[in-house]
Amino acid sequence: MPAPTESHPLQSSESPEPHENLELSDAPGSPIIADFHDAIGANSNDTSGAETSAAIEPLEYDEDGDENQSLLHPQPRLAQGRHLFQNTILTNSKHSTQRSSSPTYTEDSLDSATEADLLLPSPSSASSIREYFKKRWGTFVTRFVAYILFGIVFILAWKLVFLPRTTLRRDLARLRHFQISLPDLERTLFQVPETAKVREWSHYYTSGAHLAGTNYSQVQWTADKFKEYGFQAEIVPYDTYLNYPRDHSLKLLGVNGIVRYEAPLKEDVLTQDPTTSDPNSIPTFHGYSANGNVTATYVYVNYGRQEDYDLLEERGVDIAGKIVIARYGGLFRGLIVKGAQERGAVGALMYTDPGDDGHVTLVNKYKAYPDGPARNPSSVQRGSVQFLSTAPGDPTTPGWASKAGVDRADPHERIPSIPSLPISYRDVLPLLIELNGMGLNPNDLGESWRGGMREYDYSIGPSTMDVNLYNDQEYKITPIWNAIGRIDGVIKDEVVILGNHRDAWIVGGAGDPNSGSAVLIELARAFGELKAQGWKPLRSIVLASWDGEEYGLLGSTEWAEDLAKYLDANALVYVNVDGAVTGSHFHADASPLLNTVVKDVIKRVSDPKGGYVYDHWLQETKGRIGNLGSGSDYTVFQDHLGIPSIDFGFSGGDNAVYQYHSNYDSFHWMDKYGDPTWEYHVTMVKIWGLVALQLSEIEVISFDVGEYAHSLMSYFSNVKAKISRIVGESELDVDISGGFYDCPEVRGSLIRECKYIDVTAIDDVDLPDLKLGWWYISSSLRNCSDALDKLLDAASSFDAKSSSIKKQYFTDYPWFKGYKKLRLYFQIQELNSQYKQFERMFLYESGLDDREWYRHVIFAPGIWTGYAGATFPGLNEALDARNITNTKRWLDIITERISQAADLLSEK
Repeated sequence: MPAPTESHPLQSSESPEPHENLELSDAPGSPIIADFHDAIGANSNDTSGAETSAAIEPLEYDEDGDENQSLLHPQPRLAQGRHLFQNTILTNSKHSTQRSSSPTYTEDSLDSATEADLLLPSPSSASSIREYFKKRWGTFVTRFVAYILFGIVFILAWKLVFLPRTTLRRDLARLRHFQISLPDLERTLFQVPETAKVREWSHYYTSGAHLAGTNYSQVQWTADKFKEYGFQAEIVPYDTYLNYPRDHSLKLLGVNGIVRYEAPLKEDVLTQDPTTSDPNSIPTFHGYSANGNVTATYVYVNYGRQEDYDLLEERGVDIAGKIVIARYGGLFRGLIVKGAQERGAVGALMYTDPGDDGHVTLVNKYKAYPDGPARNPSSVQRGSVQFLSTAPGDPTTPGWASKAGVDRADPHERIPSIPSLPISYRDVLPLLIELNGMGLNPNDLGESWRGGMREYDYSIGPSTMDVNLYNDQEYKITPIWNAIGRIDGVIKDEVVILGNHRDAWIVGGAGDPNSGSAVLIELARAFGELKAQGWKPLRSIVLASWDGEEYGLLGSTEWAEDLAKYLDANALVYVNVDGAVTGSHFHADASPLLNTVVKDVIKRVSDPKGGYVYDHWLQETKGRIGNLGSGSDYTVFQDHLGIPSIDFGFSGGDNAVYQYHSNYDSFHWMDKYGDPTWEYHVTMVKIWGLVALQLSEIEVISFDVGEYAHSLMSYFSNVKAKISRIVGESELDVDISGGFYDCPEVRGSLIRECKYIDVTAIDDVDLPDLKLGWWYISSSLRNCSDALDKLLDAASSFDAKSSSIKKQYFTDYPWFKGYKKLRLYFQIQELNSQYKQFERMFLYESGLDDREWYRHVIFAPGIWTGYAGATFPGLNEALDARNITNTKRWLDIITERISQAADLLSEK
């Protein structure tokens, strides 16, 4: 760099040594500032402006994008650095008004300034640099924050665009904090049940008497087990009307009233079976049997069915004033007594005939229990004789809960007024032998009147000797106790109820009911294991151990009547197991809504015989799932409240005769003959549990309305066939329009001569006596048929909609289609609400004729069967009574209910 010269106007008189005491001052009077002002003025007034402009040319950048100028590293770019700094000095000097003695520089001397000279800042330049960095720092922070925000937005956008596609099922599982999938639930359910455990539970339940209203320790134990396995548990009492045996006798009287034979009326004590010698063994008796001491002749009435009584009446046999002897089978025992009572009988005896035991009998060389599988001759079937098809539950509180202090009705419309006793075939045989050769016999009445005892020819009598029947029962209001366990689900207002009754007529009850009780406890244990793994059900699950079922479904009926409003609003389904294992053949009865669920489940459960339960069931039943009648705890749910129900278990088979309601329904019998390996008990745990999970864990309720609609079409075809038989095919072609009929065509004339009838005058006329009976109800039949067609179409569309929604439920959606998942969620809620209401659509508030408690127009127990289910009960009963008015009325009622169901399914 050249040294300053005297010719330069800005040169000081003395040139300082390089880098020593060089100061650029911004103080007032500073020569530098003055020179800056002069330079600015010169720049604006003389021709040196071009040079100045050249001095502030743009900065150059290297390949890395960095500025090529640096105050710390000026070489080899110092010339351009000078131009920039020079321009700054000249510009600043324009504003100076005073000069100081500090060294001054001319424009030319700046060119010759050393690098060190230019690096030494003046106070003014230091302030400018601070200001510069302050501004640059603010810019840096702003940019840094902007970059961070941009990065966050970019990452979010990236994740949103490439967010994993999810299903509604997965999203709901996350929201609900589900920790275990349905396949894992089912796998655990299959792994938990143990034969040793279920055998232990069975042994407990069958080790002491547990007649209804007794053995509180057993209900407490059951509730404690529910608590142990993670359920909320409570004991719910009801005050019910019950009877307990005090005394009874049965004597065959000869001439002058001499006792020729007195029946023991008790079962043999067996050394091999400890249950039979229990000191608390319960005497043989009938629940709700009337007290009485009657003496009369007797007559054999086969099964005591209506057709049996009708046939006897047709053949001139009068049972009025007599004691009837009937064998069990074909109908509920209470209806045997009811039929006899209505025909004037004064008492009834009931026994189980070995001819109804199949081929496993003494006649066929099988040994009797305990030495073999055949029925022990002293075996007695106890049971209730309540009029079950009129109303179950406490007979003093029909339709309302039996609680302390409630009003009570006269029970005698629902229980017998004549005494009855159960008896073994061995004890009744001496009475029957006295009838040999007396009166009509199976040759006259049909082979269906013949049983399996060789000593008796099945003549009906009446007898020439009297029999004395004495029955003494203690009736009282006494508490019964239900044990209820509950696991709350995510959806608390949808409840799946699983129930089994605990009470038994005997000390044992290993088959009925306590095979079901043992299975229930083992299922509770399995659910407890699931709970321990983090499971919370989608829907709430209730376990119920009912008391008082044997007398007339008391525990379940009183509980459901008590909670009717809650159950109507919340109960989704009731799944009943009574005798879970009394044989090896699977059977099921259900609302048609649940047929598909049952079939799907048993296809996945192995049968102890090999293969799957479904395979054996299909072969043994031809794939038939029966209709629910009555006889167990599903009755109040299905027939009174319209809650779809199932009842299933294993029964029958060739292994051994099940000695129902006798002392020989014992733990020993189950351990030796009924289920020696206890594998069928474990199989029932799996079936019951899998059905529960299918109904509680799947978002879209597993009902099948199409199956229901097809079932109704089948039931209606049976009704039309029945009407055809009653009216006669020749009368089906009657054509009536506006009251005119029989209008023959007259050749060559448009005028016809017609007969006229005032159809409004038809009232309660027997169909066979009225040629126009078919026409009178034909319009109602057509309307009902049309309603069924409408329901079938609606059900088909509804099932298609349900299938589509189920498919969408498992469909992956990107995040930006979340609105579709939200819409789908609400569609599922609407769908489930329709499913839940569907069965309720068939309830008729006024109930069936003469039995108002039963409100379902599609299903009820047959009025004269009790156990067996009847379809379109009101309509069929009107047809059986040949009552045209009621036939038409019930057709119209059914049509209205079917139309309501179709409209429900058609709702958008």
